[in-house]
Amino acid sequence: MCILCDKGFPQNHARSQLGRRDFLKTTAAGGAAAGLGLFAARPAAAHDDDDAPEDSGRRGRRYIIRGGHVTSIDPAVGDFVKADVLVEGKKIVAVGPNLHAGGAAEIDARGKIVMPGFIDTHHHQFETALRSFLANGVLINDQSGSASANPSYFEYILLTFAPVYRPEDVYISELFGGLSQLDDGVTTVHDVSQIHHSPAHSDAAIQALFDTGRRAAFGFFESAGANILGTNPGNKYPSDAPRIKQQWFSSSDQLVHMIMGGEVYLGDLSTDQSWTIGRQLDLQIAAHVLSPFGIRPIFDKLAAGTGGNGHIGIGADNLFIHMTGMSDAAWQKVKDVGAQVSIAFPIEMNMRHGMPPIVRMQSLGLEPSLSTDVEVTMTADFFTQMRVCMNMQRMVVNQMILDSPNGNQNLPDPRNWELPQSAVTVPGFFPYWPTPPAGIPAPLTARDALRFATINGAKHLRLDKKTGSLTPGKEADIIILDATALNVAPLNNVPGAVVSLMDRTNVETVIVAGKVHKWKGKLLDVDLNHLRRQLESSRDHIFAAAGVPQNLYR
Repeated sequence: MCILCDKGFPQNHARSQLGRRDFLKTTAAGGAAAGLGLFAARPAAAHDDDDAPEDSGRRGRRYIIRGGHVTSIDPAVGDFVKADVLVEGKKIVAVGPNLHAGGAAEIDARGKIVMPGFIDTHHHQFETALRSFLANGVLINDQSGSASANPSYFEYILLTFAPVYRPEDVYISELFGGLSQLDDGVTTVHDVSQIHHSPAHSDAAIQALFDTGRRAAFGFFESAGANILGTNPGNKYPSDAPRIKQQWFSSSDQLVHMIMGGEVYLGDLSTDQSWTIGRQLDLQIAAHVLSPFGIRPIFDKLAAGTGGNGHIGIGADNLFIHMTGMSDAAWQKVKDVGAQVSIAFPIEMNMRHGMPPIVRMQSLGLEPSLSTDVEVTMTADFFTQMRVCMNMQRMVVNQMILDSPNGNQNLPDPRNWELPQSAVTVPGFFPYWPTPPAGIPAPLTARDALRFATINGAKHLRLDKKTGSLTPGKEADIIILDATALNVAPLNNVPGAVVSLMDRTNVETVIVAGKVHKWKGKLLDVDLNHLRRQLESSRDHIFAAAGVPQNLYR
C-alpha cells in the first residue's frame, strides 16, 4: 500500500502520471492524509499578465515563449540569438524566429536564455532531512581521528540514520528535495532511493516522486544500512520489483519510470537476483561502482561475463555511478557494450571516492552524465555540478600539458613581449603556450558541460526520445534563465553565462511536460513553509531515533 492508501485515501496507481489537481482533491478529503497542506492551489484561471499561462500542459493548450536566446542542445535545430518556442499540450511544436502562434498565450523571454531543463542521473533524495550534516566527512572512517573521519558517510548516514526512517520520513525528504531541484531548473532526476526497509517505504518514495510533478526515474535499490544490521524484517528487495512495476509503472506514458538497483558489493547472490529480475522486467540496471568496498575485482568479473553466480555480465542496459578506480579491461567493456556512466564530480572529490574519471572517459571517446549524489555533503544545485565538472577536468588537463616535455620549455617573459600588428602572422614570433602532446584531451568547454547536464542525462536514463533538448516533437521540459540579472549582465556568451556565472536565482521559469511549475522566480502551488516544518519534524525524529545529538556547530 502507498502512504495515502494507508491513511484511508485509496489511489489508482495503475493509471498514468498523477496530476497535481488529483492530489489536491485527494488530500482535501480529510486531515489525516500525509500530503495535506503541502500544496496551495492557485485560481484555475489567470486574469493577470503576471500569471503563468493557464492550464499549461493540458491537451490542446498552446503558448509561445517569445524572443529568448534559445539554446536547443540539438545540432539539427541549432541555437538562436532571438527565437521562439511554441508548446502545445505537453510537447514542443516548433522552435525558430518569428513563429506564428495564432492567439496562443505568450511568455516574454526577451533578455532570457531558453533551454532544456537539467537532468540529474543519481541523487539520494531520501537524505534531504540530513542536509549538510556530513559537510566535512568522507565515505568511510579512516581511523585518523580527524573531522573528516568521524562522522563518516557509511557509519552515520547508512548504518545510523537510514535504518530509523519511517515511510513518512521518506516521503517528506523525497518531496522537499525534489521540489528544491525543480526550483533549481532540474526537470528530471534518477532518485537512487536506498531506503526500502518495507514496501510501505518504497511506496512512500514513489508517491513523492509523482507528487513533485517533475520527470523522474525511481531507482529501486537496497534497504540502506538496515540490510546490514538486520533491522528490516519487512525488507522485500529485490523481490518486490515485479509488484512495484505492475502497481506504479504499468504505463510508459507518465513522468515517472523505474530503474532496478543492482549493487554489486552486496554479494554474488544479490547481484544475481537483482540483475536477473531487472532484465526479466526489461528495466535499466544501475549500480554504484567505485574504488572502496572491494568492487574492482567484482566488476572485472562482470566485465568478463562471470559476475553474480557466474553468468552475469554488463550490457547496454547498465548505468554505472562513479566508475572510479576500475581496470582498463572493465572500461573497455563498458565502451564496447554501450553502458552509461554518471559522474558526481563534487562528491567524488570531497568524499574520497577516487578521481572523477572524466579524462579516462574522454580517452575512450565516451561522455558522462552529471549527478549530485548526496546533499549531506554537497549541494544538489546543478550550476555547481557543471562548474565543478568543467573546472576539475581543466585543472587535470592543464597540468598534464604543463608537465609534458613541451610544457617545460622556457617561454619569453610576457612583460617583454612586443606585439606589432604583423606579429601574430609571423610563424615562431608569437610566444604561444606549448602545444599539447597527442593523447591529452582538450579542456572542456561550457558547451560540453551543458551537453553533459541535459541530453547526456536523457540518453543515460533512456529518455532522449522524450526530453533533453528543445526538439519539436519532444516533451516540453524547458527552463528560462534570467540573463539580465546583476550576476550575469551584460550577456556576451550564452553557454558561458549559464555554466560560469549563473545560480538558482537566475532560474525564472521551469516547465515540465508543458506544465509551468515555477513562474517569475517562485514555485507554484506549493506551501513551502508547511513543507519545511514537516521536514524539520522528520529530521528531529530521525536524530532522536538514531540517538545522535543535534549540534549546529559540531
